[in-house]
Amino acid sequence: MTILITGASRGIGAALLSGYRREGRAAFGTARRPAGDLLPLDVTSAESAQALARRLNGLPIDLLVCNAGIYPDKGQSLEAGYAPTLWAQGFATNVTGVFLSIQALLPNLRAAKGKIAIISSAMGSDARAPGGSYIYRASKAAVLNLGRNLATDLAPEGIAVGIYHPGWVQTEMGGPAAEITTAQSVAGLSARFAALSVETTGCFESYDGTAIPF
Repeated sequence: MTILITGASRGIGAALLSGYRREGRAAFGTARRPAGDLLPLDVTSAESAQALARRLNGLPIDLLVCNAGIYPDKGQSLEAGYAPTLWAQGFATNVTGVFLSIQALLPNLRAAKGKIAIISSAMGSDARAPGGSYIYRASKAAVLNLGRNLATDLAPEGIAVGIYHPGWVQTEMGGPAAEITTAQSVAGLSARFAALSVETTGCFESYDGTAIPF
């Protein structure tokens, strides 16, 4: 089983990569500024995504985890914050970046009839709207919509797509006051990815298996 995880230089992505490698899986990670054996990938660049595909040279991918993401609007005020550049950066990474990664690696996924796991957030749920974090919430709602539509289009080919909330995790993004550890999130996410199938494609679930309202 070959696994590719985007945004694997830190946080949940790095922990997923380490976990799969401990299990003896053929797992690869990407980073915008790669170190060690991470592969180069700037998810906002179609050229970078295509370069990664060429580097993989047709390698079948059983699981693509689209994890790369940013939270550009922490601490922004409604009155004076949320500059257009922040909106552009958030959507370029959190939405377009997911699409470009999947688009470039679709031949690899088709070769394995693989799965796609999109790391989104419960903050993208339209049913939950506590306010604030407009860019992050909007981008995660958009990538949820993207994932649901990809699930419809790819199901006839046997490729399943799941959208997942990793929990509020004690990472650089989540902060030290977050509810769960990286290990807890990774254990749950790995179980969710393993359970994903064409029968459950399009699911929007938390790391613990709880269904999240759209």
